[in-house]
Amino acid sequence: MAASLEEEVEAVHVTNLDRPKYTEEDSLCEDELDRLREATDDRPFLVIYHLKNFRDKNIPIFLKGTPISCRVESTERHTTRSKVKICTLYTVRLTHGQFTWTVKKKYKHFQELHRDVQAQKMLMTFLPLGRFAIQRQQLEALGGDMPTLHGADRNRRASSKPKHLEVYLNELLENSFCRTFSGMMEFLDVSPLSFIKDLGPKGLEGFILKRSGGHRIQGLNCIGHHQFCYRWSRRWLVVKDSFLLYMKPEAGIISFVLLFDPELKVQVGRRFTETKYGVCIQNFARTLIIKCSSYRQAQWWSYEIQGLAKQYSKDFLQTHRFGSYVPIRHNSLCKWYVNGCGYFADVAEALEQAKEEIFITDWWLSPEIFLKRPANDDYWRLDKILHRKAEQGVKVCILLFKEVELALGINSGYSKKTLMSLHHNIKVMRHPDHVSSIVFLWAHHEKMVVIDQSVAFLGGIDLAYGRWDNHHYRLTDIGNKTSNEQTIKDPEAEQNSESVPDKQLDSIVDLHYLRDNNKLWLGKDYCNFIAKDWVQLDKPFEDFIDRYKTPRMPWRDIGAVVHGKAARDLARHFIQRWNFTKIFKNKYKDTFYPCLLPKSLRTASELPFKVSGATSAHVQILRSVDRWSAGTCESSIEKAYVETIENSQHYIYIENQFFISCADGKNVYNGIGDAIVKRILQAHSENKTFRVFVVVPLLPGFEGDITTGGGKSIQAILHFTYRTMCRGDSSILTRLKLQMQGRWKDYISFCGLRTHAQLQGTLVSELIYVHSKMLIADDRRFIIGSANINDRSMLGNRDSELAVMVEDSEMVESVMDGQEYQAGRMALALRLECFRVLLGSDSDPSIDIQDPVSESFFQEVWQKTAASNASIYDKVFRCLPTNSVHNIRTLKEYAAVDKMAESDPDKASSELEQVRGYLVHYPLHFLCEENLLPPLNSREGMIPVEVWT
Repeated sequence: MAASLEEEVEAVHVTNLDRPKYTEEDSLCEDELDRLREATDDRPFLVIYHLKNFRDKNIPIFLKGTPISCRVESTERHTTRSKVKICTLYTVRLTHGQFTWTVKKKYKHFQELHRDVQAQKMLMTFLPLGRFAIQRQQLEALGGDMPTLHGADRNRRASSKPKHLEVYLNELLENSFCRTFSGMMEFLDVSPLSFIKDLGPKGLEGFILKRSGGHRIQGLNCIGHHQFCYRWSRRWLVVKDSFLLYMKPEAGIISFVLLFDPELKVQVGRRFTETKYGVCIQNFARTLIIKCSSYRQAQWWSYEIQGLAKQYSKDFLQTHRFGSYVPIRHNSLCKWYVNGCGYFADVAEALEQAKEEIFITDWWLSPEIFLKRPANDDYWRLDKILHRKAEQGVKVCILLFKEVELALGINSGYSKKTLMSLHHNIKVMRHPDHVSSIVFLWAHHEKMVVIDQSVAFLGGIDLAYGRWDNHHYRLTDIGNKTSNEQTIKDPEAEQNSESVPDKQLDSIVDLHYLRDNNKLWLGKDYCNFIAKDWVQLDKPFEDFIDRYKTPRMPWRDIGAVVHGKAARDLARHFIQRWNFTKIFKNKYKDTFYPCLLPKSLRTASELPFKVSGATSAHVQILRSVDRWSAGTCESSIEKAYVETIENSQHYIYIENQFFISCADGKNVYNGIGDAIVKRILQAHSENKTFRVFVVVPLLPGFEGDITTGGGKSIQAILHFTYRTMCRGDSSILTRLKLQMQGRWKDYISFCGLRTHAQLQGTLVSELIYVHSKMLIADDRRFIIGSANINDRSMLGNRDSELAVMVEDSEMVESVMDGQEYQAGRMALALRLECFRVLLGSDSDPSIDIQDPVSESFFQEVWQKTAASNASIYDKVFRCLPTNSVHNIRTLKEYAAVDKMAESDPDKASSELEQVRGYLVHYPLHFLCEENLLPPLNSREGMIPVEVWT
């Protein structure tokens, strides 16, 4: 049983349908091998993926031309249980270029090394002269004796003994054969991982016995813990500055990586390990037990692990502000993005710069998405970029959310198979396995792209269909086509279709057609998911809605990019999730899926490139994770939101896909809405100005006909949204009205976004889907991430999420409440960009958006614009949702009345000329007389309430 359930990463072959077409060895070409042999300063980081080449291709572990020096600095004398009562332990300090490390050896270890070298020398005399002439010559240069510290030499002064061993060892290290001799490598505790600068300083290494099991995984907690349910395996243990690993050196396979975290403990003795000379190494995800050859060795491992961790990993050994796993990274380069246009373009350029690794995690990923538009060829298509980089040797690791297919149609299986069929350097994992992990309701919702662990993108923007947009929020995209035809196939490919697999035919885009293309959204990218959800995602270039009759739904989103240590923090999160998934799922224990290693913070400032326009600020990475999602627990995003709101002085501006909060201890638990109420009541009691801006989508993003009520899913989300805003005793407005009656309008505003256009000569309108997850406070700090304002995203034990808190380090002159004010450069620019677009201030120079809290702005610009735009849209299009409809009966009557846009298009066009920007008031009274919770006998009603909240 133990063997069959052993959860370690072993060098086994797993046969399954998810394996890629490419099965050849992941070996280096001769040019790359030569570069490794000629390396003189340090090894390139990509060596971690090619450890087997050191043995198979005879690559030396030590750096060419770089001397190795040793000093025997001290001795320790201790008693043993052997007949020899006193034993001397020698401390050997070694230096190799920029790397310094210490080994502790007894005299007998020097003797064993000497015997092994002499045995090799003897062996060479029996091997063919021509083939081993160089090795024989190198060994003959060695003397035949080593210093003896016994017998006649006992009268030597103790201080001279280390010197003799030092001279002897340095003589060996000057010999070319000994520098590559495996016995010498083991004596000096070195491996191919020793001299990689990006892995930090060289720590302790060596052979140990490790015990199986100890993983703290849901459903697998007992495995390997019982004294009758484990096995011992010989492994090479490597300690680095923020993690340790063990590997099978003969196979060149890293089997397991243990990241240092606040739960790190190293304990020695039978009491903790149930074994003689045992060491227990524990973090949040695993209790690893190793066995050493002596008590002294066990103590040495404990001392080195704790010493290296405390010296270099203080950032990871404690929780930080908001309970985050990482601290504030001061003066870190970062940049924000409003909408997917700029975000996608910078992601594309960053992917092009990748030299070593690309990490991507998304809720949904569409391989055929174009990152730069309009597309006139397929160069900037995501799958083409990744294929190109994989062929250059870059390791591409992708983590996708594995959906419940009956509930969600994002077809992550197609995305995985498509990407993994491109190249063996592209590895894709999906998680969770719903049955084995007992996780059916929650999702991996984070969105992140990391390049070489040095530059990292995050926010609310998946690399998926429908996400690309710009500040124009176009409703139409007819392009240069004259009929509602599907994308033309390549004629040459059609003629040779017999030689092309059927599933590849649908993904062949006519490059000649693309050269003349001026469409922004091709195929499945043109979408309106409330009108119709995505179907047939395996046919990416076929339209699934009629773009000549149905307007697309614009997409508003926010993203960010960080550099240096903050990017290392995000990479560490990805590595934690990747290695956790590899352990959890049997199919990923195959050696095709490597264990990932985090780069050291010591080299984080050595940026391979910088994203254009990035600015220095103080940043901190936040997340929501739990044992099921990452093997650890954290809910720092919610804490950051609550504390930012409570400590804000002038205003908070929120854009979010959801707004479900105000804890009642029954259905809703996050406290963001409560913090808003508390802060407004404080301002009211102190008679101070304070504003809250909330911008959310006018309807939830589910397929449904709103003219008949929108469907049970839409109504369920509306129920909890209205419960947060204005309905029920727990709502924000109900609690505010108890203290200030109608004056709540001076403090808070709820809005959505809408736009209009002409489609084939017909006036059309559509809401702009707000997918942002952003908070700005006081023009000095902001939070951007993937976390919605609801329990799913905020509590930590549900969906997994990522976010970044940015606080400006550079201030600029501004205005706040009519007074001079020092605003943060980045936060102010972000808020001004949002207000400029939403209010249409570019088209009206009289609009002043500099002061966000002044009475003239809040009432006369913000509130008035939102009210005016909403009124015009209601008049012209009879838009839904609307305050005019309080129940289902009036909804049907309202929808049956002719629209001005259809009955009198000229007058409608005249009215629409008065629309300014996109801002409209959120209809707080829509269906206020209906119970919007799904009936218990409906499919949606049988779903746990937690799914909606």
